[in-house]
Amino acid sequence: MKACVVQFAGSNCDLDTKHVLENVFDIETDLVFHKDRLEKKYDAIFIPGGFSYGDHLRPGAIARFSPVMEDVINQANEDRLIVGICNGFQVLCETKLLPGVLLRNKHMHFICDDVNLTTSNRISGKLSKEVITLPIAHMDGNYFARPGTLKNIVENDQIFLRYSSKDGDTSRDHNPNGSSLNIAGITNEKGNIYGMMPHPERASETELGNRDGQELLKAIFESFGGL
Repeated sequence: MKACVVQFAGSNCDLDTKHVLENVFDIETDLVFHKDRLEKKYDAIFIPGGFSYGDHLRPGAIARFSPVMEDVINQANEDRLIVGICNGFQVLCETKLLPGVLLRNKHMHFICDDVNLTTSNRISGKLSKEVITLPIAHMDGNYFARPGTLKNIVENDQIFLRYSSKDGDTSRDHNPNGSSLNIAGITNEKGNIYGMMPHPERASETELGNRDGQELLKAIFESFGGL
């Protein structure tokens, strides 16, 4: 398997993501600058967290016009695996590779905390537990979509992460940012594009005290055909 991590001006989780892919999963991984083009076909493309272009206009709004994103869209349409984490999720929504939009958090402040998440969709059976814990760090993680879009997302089983209690309760009491349906991560209808606000790359090694992120990424790889 060969992967790449896209680097925007303002990305700050690109090297963390590359580290996990190479050192935890033993995946050969390139860094591709946003002004460059994807000159090869990749099995997986990661769009990392950070503040691309300083979040000017709104998160991901300028990044969507980067030269590299034209190639990301083309490879997504060829059914390559695309994973957007935090700001990467915002970029995927701006490019319309994923439905909906990420709005300002309901309390209008930056959130940096560990959250519990229920898993569903095609990945749930590949995890050792139904509730995982991952860190979030965002100002604009409030997922919103129109009622018809939300209905389609639910009917197509596109939600793979929801904010919850440690016991799996997905009521609004356990929603940190106001996201519709407690959504923390969704896929496209085909299932080759994943977007999530939590940071699995920050919870993938024993030294960090949590390997739930490693398990989640492994489940995503396996749902797409394995490493």
